[in-house]
Amino acid sequence: MDTWRSASLVAGTVAVLVMATACGQEGGGGSGSQNVGATAAAPGYGSPSADADAGAGTDQQAGVPNSPAGQLAVEENAQLGQMLTDADGRALYRFDQDTAEPPKTNCEGDCATAWPPVPADDAAAGQGVDAELLGELTRPDGTKQLTVAGWPAYRFAKDTAAGEVKGQGVNGTWFALAPDGKKAKRAELPGLSTRKDAKLGEIVVDKNGMTVYRFMKDEAWPEPVSTCEGDCLEKWPVVAPVGANDTQGVEKKGLMSFIRSDGAKQQTVDCWPIYTFAGDKAPGDTNGQGVGGTWYAVAPDGKAVGAPAKG
Repeated sequence: MDTWRSASLVAGTVAVLVMATACGQEGGGGSGSQNVGATAAAPGYGSPSADADAGAGTDQQAGVPNSPAGQLAVEENAQLGQMLTDADGRALYRFDQDTAEPPKTNCEGDCATAWPPVPADDAAAGQGVDAELLGELTRPDGTKQLTVAGWPAYRFAKDTAAGEVKGQGVNGTWFALAPDGKKAKRAELPGLSTRKDAKLGEIVVDKNGMTVYRFMKDEAWPEPVSTCEGDCLEKWPVVAPVGANDTQGVEKKGLMSFIRSDGAKQQTVDCWPIYTFAGDKAPGDTNGQGVGGTWYAVAPDGKAVGAPAKG
């Protein structure tokens, strides 16, 4: 996404004045496979003790049923963006050694134990899933396997709960399926955007998808002031300035940068200085929420999510 550039010196000056006055105001392609039809549900594959050519390892979960997929859904993963799941919320995968044109599986035997093929029977397109991309292929054992844009679909035996994506990147050949049949991969994010967190609701994230926080000891009026200095900054790195047009879903009021007491520039949302947390190791982490009763995730309007009401 293009970085912010002012149309002119006059426009830039006006923008700065507007933001300053807001400080302190709370407010794959075609499948080539057959259409999914009313086929018999495929049985389970392999023995519980089978090892994983495909990288599942000897501690894989045994006896994972090769159950029908049901209504496929599109889930938003903090690291991978949109990905396909079955009706139970389990991730669907594709295998680089397979082919989509024509659809062909190269995962059999022990591989199919570690990566159970998804039966085509009973598979249906849920919201956000293109039914025309769903198809089936006949496996060497005669069972029908679901395809997405031609790519054979699998589950991973080590994914034992909804939302797990432990198979992502295994052996550099297994990847979560995006709704279009491609490998799930989050698109490049703008400098600041929002995501919906299961516990916190809509919160602001930086260009790397990392959660953004506010420090309750900072100030926004009459101008932004950061009280996080020295060792504090090692745990709470400041968010560098972001162009107003390099944002998505974040309110523009009070969206500005300021010069800290140490001379560095820092971004604000609604004029409140914002930070990330060194304890968050991956997109989607919110380990900084509530730390010390003073650090909270930031809502799109700049408010501190979950902070106690001022008495």
